Amino acid sequence: MILVFLWASHVCGAQSLYDGSNMLIGRIESDGLVRDQANMMIGKIGSDGTILNRNYMTVGKIDKDGTIRDRSNMKIGEVDGDGEIKERNNMLIGRVKTDGTVVDRHNMTVGYAKGLPAAYAAVCYFFKLFE
Repeated sequence: MILVFLWASHVCGAQSLYDGSNMLIGRIESDGLVRDQANMMIGKIGSDGTILNRNYMTVGKIDKDGTIRDRSNMKIGEVDGDGEIKERNNMLIGRVKTDGTVVDRHNMTVGYAKGLPAAYAAVCYFFKLFE
């Protein structure tokens, strides 16, 4: 399951995230804690963009320019200002529409992050639910 997350510093309150069937998959709270649908803490997004799992191990990082990095600090993709999500080889793999709908390269809906800025909603498209 692919999830979409954002920088905690850009959240004004808890923001809910939904899968393509409109089922709640989690939420990000204003302090950066990420909780699943059962309200269990599954990770944290630091103000510097570092993404931690439930054991506080780094799983990735979001740079301010939209670059997405893995735990080894290697670039694995990016999101541009128009909400286009690209893998490291610049191949388009998805997009965040202006209403917060997240679609794959075939324009199939994979999730919803309504009320979030498109660029921030997409930055962790590559990460699963803090495995």
